[in-house]
Amino acid sequence: MSKKKNKFNSQENNYQPSDEQECAAMNNTTDAEAATEESDAQDKDTSGNDEKIAELEAQIANYKEQILRQAAEFDNYRKRTKKEISEYILNGGEKILTALLPVLDDMERAEKNMETADDVEALKEGLNLISKKLMSILEANGLKKIETENEDFNTDFHEAIAMIPAPSDDMKGKVIDCVQTGYKLNDKVIRHAKVAIGQ
Repeated sequence: MSKKKNKFNSQENNYQPSDEQECAAMNNTTDAEAATEESDAQDKDTSGNDEKIAELEAQIANYKEQILRQAAEFDNYRKRTKKEISEYILNGGEKILTALLPVLDDMERAEKNMETADDVEALKEGLNLISKKLMSILEANGLKKIETENEDFNTDFHEAIAMIPAPSDDMKGKVIDCVQTGYKLNDKVIRHAKVAIGQ
């Protein structure tokens, strides 16, 4: 029995693992190393993701700030434009009225001269000059008379208030007389000419 024990002990002392056992042990070691490397890689990925998240959050905050700034600028622009439009509506006639002031001065001087003047022709000439001055100022600001003399009747520019016998056949359908002058402002009709048409 002691011989059997000694033999068994000697087998335990001289034990050498087989090739399969060595491969299994090496695989276990390799798996452990791979798991460690994977864990390290995950840690790196996590830290990389944290950096990306922080960067994206900073970008979002920047975009929010830009949007708020632009919204404030647009609101200021809207208020400023509204104020300018209101001022334009209230004072839109300032330019033309300023241009007409010299005509008003001439009219006041003409009225004073009428009280003491004996020369009617001089007064007529003065009034004609004032009328021409007034018309030149109005034309400079875009106002034009609508021509009616011997013109074909055109509903875009004329308003017929009477039909009268035409003096000749070629005057039929044409303007014979203008009762009230019509005007255009920058090619837009602001008052139709009231006319009599030949028939």
